[in-house]
Amino acid sequence: MSNAIQLITDDIYSVRDAFTSVQSDRDLNFEREAGFAIQAISKNDYTIGVAGRSRQSVIDAVTNIAAIGISLNPAKKQAYLVPRDGRICLDVSYMGLMDLAMATGSIRWAQAALVHENDQFALNGFDKPPSHSYSPFSTDRGPIVGVYVVVKTADGEYLTHTMDIASAYAIRDRTEAWKKSKSGPWKSDEGEMIKKTCVKQAYKYWPKTDRLEQAIHYLNTEGGEGIETASNAPVAALVPAELMELATKAAKAGVSAYESFWGSTGKANRQLLAEHHERLKADARRADNPPIDVTPREPVAEVAE
Repeated sequence: MSNAIQLITDDIYSVRDAFTSVQSDRDLNFEREAGFAIQAISKNDYTIGVAGRSRQSVIDAVTNIAAIGISLNPAKKQAYLVPRDGRICLDVSYMGLMDLAMATGSIRWAQAALVHENDQFALNGFDKPPSHSYSPFSTDRGPIVGVYVVVKTADGEYLTHTMDIASAYAIRDRTEAWKKSKSGPWKSDEGEMIKKTCVKQAYKYWPKTDRLEQAIHYLNTEGGEGIETASNAPVAALVPAELMELATKAAKAGVSAYESFWGSTGKANRQLLAEHHERLKADARRADNPPIDVTPREPVAEVAE
């Protein structure tokens, strides 16, 4: 094993405690995910070089696997570690997003598919899945003209979201990743990215879950898939919803309660909450000294006897 691989391996295994403390899916196994991460980074010299020059990005990416609750298992095709903009990023696939939605109970079933010019496609109202027929063996389905995602909700209803190809490309053209480089997954896996774009639009109409929200937020910021903003600063590891809820609850209970929480939580949790710490302290101070309501009240009218 080369020195570079050994350093990366050591970095990944140093994340064990942080991985466990932020883990949103208890079925994830650190040893397995660490092995998948090492395998993904070791596949070529370029990825090894990027990881070696940006070791913190490897740590953040592996931590975010646990925070989101997604697996790097190649057989599941849910997520990947990829070199991007000089660092290692966690890339969640469209299948990973749909699996997250199903695992968290937002939906019961989902399917995303491309529609080609020579396909037969029709919507069947709001409460039925669409009709889509074509020959899977055809070599002349024509160019891609659109994409759709159909899901079955927990109540048994069907929700279908469609996008024409121009709309998908318009979103692609506005993303930070595409503007920076006319390469990457949109060149190597265009069909998958078109479906992913549609899933990210469709999820807005599904019942909300924290893990899916985190995954989408991560892709739109750290993954460079969101619309370009003035700030391109890297996004740190995500704060799990459960941890943020505990911190917020402690802050609402006042300074003493928040200081007790901060002192008792682990180092990994404090690192995750670092950028929220000052705001939470301010919330705790306000909880101890609530504003006095000085709004003048109208006098109560006397009741004549």
